[in-house]
Amino acid sequence: MKAEVVVYNIASALAADAGGADRIELCDNPGEGGTTPSAGVVEVVRQHVNLDVFAMLRPRGGDFCYSSYEFHSMKRDLSQFQKLSIDGIVFGILLPDGTIDKKRCAELIQKAKPLKITCHRAFDMTRDPFQALEDCIEVGFDRILTSGQQPQAIAGVDLIRELIVRAAGRISIMPGSGVNENTVGDIISKTGAQEIHFSAMASEPSKMVYKNPAIAGMGSDEGSEYLLRTVDPSRVKNIKALAVEAIQNKVP
Repeated sequence: MKAEVVVYNIASALAADAGGADRIELCDNPGEGGTTPSAGVVEVVRQHVNLDVFAMLRPRGGDFCYSSYEFHSMKRDLSQFQKLSIDGIVFGILLPDGTIDKKRCAELIQKAKPLKITCHRAFDMTRDPFQALEDCIEVGFDRILTSGQQPQAIAGVDLIRELIVRAAGRISIMPGSGVNENTVGDIISKTGAQEIHFSAMASEPSKMVYKNPAIAGMGSDEGSEYLLRTVDPSRVKNIKALAVEAIQNKVP
């Protein structure tokens, strides 16, 4: 069982490492579902953790249909990350009709070799998941992160299980979204997945003594300068242990 923890800052990466994660997906902007982290953050994380580091390549939030300028920025970010000895990248590109953009995905994958490549939850926005599965295999992705095209993986277990069956070992299918202590056992036992993706999120108060009471989240209701997102190492350890237990107890 491989446990991948999504992290959005340096402190979270260190905490995931301390909790025994096998891999991190390093992103920025949790409110957007994850975007490309800075090269500086990637470099510091790579230097200070002992687990695999996969960096997100997503130039903005919103959909996964990118302009030529955005695609060029993804290639430039990839070039920078390759210099920093990361282990893999995470991305997904779609065409307007809801299919995998095989041409652009194949170009990025070819450029990224020999890094490992994950297709992120852009997969969940495709119109035909089984065709998208074959397209991901064809262009060379190593794994697909998916919630089974549902808001959370626990609701998508039937599709996730069918994807694993149809993949037949040609690509790894990794459930993610809403994976926690209460759901991981059912997700693993009902799908047979060998990898799992989760956040083990925790929050800690800011170290700021002075706080401006007139402003929170720099004008946005979605955040606060005085509450910092991190990862709870004990949750990482517990969720991974529950996933392992579910595999061991799964009836063939």
